[in-house]
Amino acid sequence: MSKANVGVLFDWDGVIIDSSVQHEQSWERLAAEEGKPLPSDHFVQGFGKKNEWIIPELLRWTAAGDVAGIRRLSLRKEALYREIVVERGLEALPGVHVFLNRLRDAGVPCCIGSSTHRENITTILGVLGFEGLFGDMVTSEDVTFGKPHPDVFLKAAAKTGVPPERCIVFEDAFAGIEAARAGGMKVVGVATTHPAAVLQGRVDRVVHRLDELAIADLLSLL
Repeated sequence: MSKANVGVLFDWDGVIIDSSVQHEQSWERLAAEEGKPLPSDHFVQGFGKKNEWIIPELLRWTAAGDVAGIRRLSLRKEALYREIVVERGLEALPGVHVFLNRLRDAGVPCCIGSSTHRENITTILGVLGFEGLFGDMVTSEDVTFGKPHPDVFLKAAAKTGVPPERCIVFEDAFAGIEAARAGGMKVVGVATTHPAAVLQGRVDRVVHRLDELAIADLLSLL
């Protein structure tokens, strides 16, 4: 149990980093490689969801039961993403490092809960020099059902040792907000993907930067 009796769970992309451009470009590169069509709104529709849903259900590039085909395309998409990240470089969003240090100094356990592949996160943690700032992570490989199912955040809460109802989720995507709500957790909406006005009413607090919040602000949400 944390000293403050609160756990903090983070989505990854749009909360800790913003690599939406790199992700969209990786889908475009994959579509070009495979000679497949991409709907104009595919990135918005698939935002925050697992490749295992996007590829058969949204893009319809495979049959839903083609496990091997879905896996091949998913792994290739993520490899292309990492290539693009290396080409372009990447930085944490403003205020993230300050806030993570604030949690560490207060003894607040935190965990990543993301639809992103584990190798992507570990690679970027190394690039950012953020090793050790997160207690653990739950990624797409660790859950059967992606967001908006609450699995990812329930497993992340378990890793913090704090009950779900004492956990606060930082999210930017609607699917993730739904997942946190379904898990019985409080939600801070980060106004990166959607403007603050759109997030209001869906979450318990809206911020533009994580370091807007002190530990006392987190406790007040509970």
